[in-house]
Amino acid sequence: MRIHIATDHAGLELSHFLIGELTKQGHEVFDHGPTSYDPLDDYPAFCINAALAVIADEQAQVEALGIVLGGSGNGEQIAANKVTGIRAALVWNLDTAKLARQHNNANVVAVGARQHEQAEVLRLIEAFISEPFSGDERHARRIKKIANFENTGEIS
Repeated sequence: MRIHIATDHAGLELSHFLIGELTKQGHEVFDHGPTSYDPLDDYPAFCINAALAVIADEQAQVEALGIVLGGSGNGEQIAANKVTGIRAALVWNLDTAKLARQHNNANVVAVGARQHEQAEVLRLIEAFISEPFSGDERHARRIKKIANFENTGEIS
């Protein structure tokens, strides 16, 4: 699978760890930055670029997901969710990682680098990547309603 990853300074070390581990597992990983540590960096551009790449791959029918990391993961999730078609979910345990995919068909996962040990984050990411969307009608219907609002501004 193709994985697009972005972070801020707080998640840089974790990002490098995940890139190595996911590459070893056979994933094609693209790093959207930052390239070096800067405690004053601005994560929105990195996360938005990763999210745009996920959407571009989806449109090209390439299987892809995104990972955005930060101190808490909140801001990074918000930035990614500004891209039309992105469903970024903040996860903090295995259940939230799996449910993000099962119920919401999330295509980007956000994790707080300061909230978890590296090994735990790897387990969360692996659970997110491996969990399929359930395809249940009720979940598909809800996702469609969100997409409709995103595209038209109308609540259905």
